[in-house]
Amino acid sequence: MNSADTVFEPARLGPLTLRNRVIKAATFEGRTPRALVTDELIAFHRAVAAGGAAMTTLAYCAVSPEGRTERRQIHLRREAAPGLARLAEAVHAEGALVSAQLGHAGPVADARSNRRPALAASRRLSPLTGRFVQGATAVDLSRLITAFADGAELVADSGFDAVELHFGHNYLVSSFLTPRLNRRRDQWGGSLPNRARLARQVAEAVRARVGDRIAVTAKLNMEDGVRGGLTVDNAIAAARLLEADGHLDALTLTAGGSLLNPMYLFRGDPPVKELAAAFPQPLRTGLRIAGRGFLRRYPYTPLYLLPAARRFRAALSMPLVLLGGITEHAHLRQAMDEGFQFAAMARALLMEPDLVDRIRRDTATVSRCVHCNKCMPTIYRGTRCVLTGGRASS
Repeated sequence: MNSADTVFEPARLGPLTLRNRVIKAATFEGRTPRALVTDELIAFHRAVAAGGAAMTTLAYCAVSPEGRTERRQIHLRREAAPGLARLAEAVHAEGALVSAQLGHAGPVADARSNRRPALAASRRLSPLTGRFVQGATAVDLSRLITAFADGAELVADSGFDAVELHFGHNYLVSSFLTPRLNRRRDQWGGSLPNRARLARQVAEAVRARVGDRIAVTAKLNMEDGVRGGLTVDNAIAAARLLEADGHLDALTLTAGGSLLNPMYLFRGDPPVKELAAAFPQPLRTGLRIAGRGFLRRYPYTPLYLLPAARRFRAALSMPLVLLGGITEHAHLRQAMDEGFQFAAMARALLMEPDLVDRIRRDTATVSRCVHCNKCMPTIYRGTRCVLTGGRASS
């Protein structure tokens, strides 16, 4: 165990120096009605930056139009660059760095909203839309690998300091890693090296495009939390391949997924009633009836992803970011003591954007977030903590 308290010391992440070890995790902000940066989105991230986090993460930036979970999300194209530049400038003005989460929603994409077919590792019926998701072809995958590189270059040119490649949560790359979603018999399916091929090629293409101008990280599922899903052992094997390739500066460790088991990431009470109210009929009634089966309940405990993350820490030498149930200085200190280079906060900073600075001034400070998860349904009208009576950026 490391006896030094390094939480608020500067730390290296690839070519970057972060002012401390706390990163605002990517959580969809619901502030892009035209799929472009807005003043409200900038205010959201500026508040987090002013509140002491070393780096805030813009979520979620789709690398292609069909890769959005729904059409209001940012997709990376030339029209997005001016807004991204304004956001980066605002965050930098507060002394923090900014990352953009790059991804393709894959089977989680809403084909009706996007007006484009959704793609995944294998053809399947989507329980989210009632439509079939198409299995990605070799041409699709070549296009999307290039799209990740294009998106990273646009973000770097817009003044961002880092990108986080989304390899988790049952999105496109995750759907290839997960045996339950990947039934392919070609070079992209079957064995773990085949299923990890897309993740590795995306990371390689992005690094080749941006070089050392920005940090390149990835968010990787440690496990899916469902039968037939990605296991910790398989995920560690994939992580070792990514580490050996040498294209990533860090991995953020996550779990669960939007398609198969959402609450495995969030833990605590599932907000079935509130989530159903956010949808029109007949989805509202369907969610009220089936929601408890889909949104399973897992008890919330501090540092709830740490037991699985310890296995990754033991197996890997590359920098790792610990996520899940981090709300106070003791949690941050433990993460550092156990060898994690950074810790990520999400819900706690949604409620209190200045939490990091208050913890820095007084290590006895504890987040007021009760992990009720009622912030989850608010993503459709501006993600906020419902207990504070307003949006976190206000």
